[in-house]
Amino acid sequence: MEEFRKLPIGSQSFEALRSNGELYVDKTHYIEQLSQFGRFIFLSRPRRFGKSLFLSTLKAYFEGQKALFKGLYIEQAEEEMARRQGRPAWEEHPVFHINLNDSNYQEPSSLEILLNDLLVQWEEVYESRSSEKDFYSRFRGLVRRAYKKTNRKAVILIDEYDKPLIDTMHTPELHERFREILHGFYSVLKGSDAHIQFAFLTGVTKFSKVSIFSGLNNLDDISMVSDFSAICGFTEAELEANFAPELTLLTEKLNVSYEETLARLKKKYDGYRFSEDGESVYNPFSVLKALRDRCLGDYWFATATPTFLVKYLLRLRYFVPDLENKEIDSAALQDFRVNDDNPIPLLFQSGYLTIKERLPDETSYLLGYPNEEVRNAFLKNLLPAYIALSFSDANVSVKVIYRDLKAGNLAGVMKQIEGLLAGIPYGNLPRNKKGQNLREQYYQTVFYLIFRLFVQYTHVEVVCATGRVDMVVEMPQHIYIFEFKVTSAGTPDDAIAQIKAQGYATPFAADPRTVHLVGVSFNERKRNIEAWREEVLVR
Repeated sequence: MEEFRKLPIGSQSFEALRSNGELYVDKTHYIEQLSQFGRFIFLSRPRRFGKSLFLSTLKAYFEGQKALFKGLYIEQAEEEMARRQGRPAWEEHPVFHINLNDSNYQEPSSLEILLNDLLVQWEEVYESRSSEKDFYSRFRGLVRRAYKKTNRKAVILIDEYDKPLIDTMHTPELHERFREILHGFYSVLKGSDAHIQFAFLTGVTKFSKVSIFSGLNNLDDISMVSDFSAICGFTEAELEANFAPELTLLTEKLNVSYEETLARLKKKYDGYRFSEDGESVYNPFSVLKALRDRCLGDYWFATATPTFLVKYLLRLRYFVPDLENKEIDSAALQDFRVNDDNPIPLLFQSGYLTIKERLPDETSYLLGYPNEEVRNAFLKNLLPAYIALSFSDANVSVKVIYRDLKAGNLAGVMKQIEGLLAGIPYGNLPRNKKGQNLREQYYQTVFYLIFRLFVQYTHVEVVCATGRVDMVVEMPQHIYIFEFKVTSAGTPDDAIAQIKAQGYATPFAADPRTVHLVGVSFNERKRNIEAWREEVLVR
């Protein structure tokens, strides 16, 4: 009978994980690294990446729970660390652990209720003062009284500092209200510096960072520091060293070689790089689910659907195909503000884009999707927003489109797409003359979302010697070269003439596959395909 080990899927409590005998990938050497780096630390990582578990590990460490660390790196290292720092080993500190992920922030009072509940619990231990009226003064008083009572400086751990702000991105008044509350609350980190031993804050993004932490010049951001690139997530070495039995079982289920199993996991879940020279890491939640279920599914998005990102991209009318290979100045990745018209920093910080390489100019990065799971699930969530159909409703059509593309049946493809385009909400399309190009790009984006979900080689705005091809879709036996027009700008015949005149098919001259030249025009009034024409290239 197969013996199943306890995998820590969704585990956020280090104490519970260790007490229940769940498998733990040892990250405690980072505690030593942090002790040498600074006292006030900020870390940005995507959701479901192990931030909460690491924060819980820090909590247990600073509470002096030595027994929980038996057999881990820090068990032995702590003695030497304590000697160097001139303190007792496993010194216990008062810990203030704040988890802002425990609420959804749709009501104006939700943040205040959560903070008040935490403060009341701590005031039962460290007392309260009637003169302390607001969140800042109450929290500051608690930190100082904790120091006075224990003769040990406090440790402050804040998990998902930005969740109230992410949840209210599209409700400006509530967003500003929460920003003001958090600004005052977090000011304790500056105002009580003398009574704080260590502080660690995590979040998904760094947006509004400047305004929330203004004046907090003692906060060190390790989000893009190479030495901490694998503080959350699993490296390839950690995957192979810690999960060999599960990898073997998955290999048997997939009926492939062990090497092929590793290759599939890498393609599906690896690829996150949070610094130029840092290690590439796997999404830990997805890997653990895949190993337990023995199925390479899209697990991360089942629990982290990016509703706020979908709304944001729609509001900006962002040309989604540009996300495949996006150049951005390295400094821009560090900053994001709610009213910006550039979503790239937010997409990077929240895990939907990652660093692929540094560009030759030495000041810019090339970004792209980390892996198949992110790309596929992101597009699946975007498509319903563009055509106003659920993905389950559109999925049947998308599968038929793939089958017809593979068979060279363009008539069948266009029939299905017409049905999907019929669901485009009227308000989604730009309506003024300046929106002409945006209208064409909107339709182009819908085609891209449909094709890219099932066809790996779908290219948009392909640069060639004579111009830019709107879209190229490559199948095993067929190549489709698309040129799109709105009716006021041209006909399908005009589009095909452009493909020929600009030599868009030249790169495929020696390719044995059948090349289809496709011109498509869109009727802006009925918001659908007006006409299309196909011409098979004769060679």
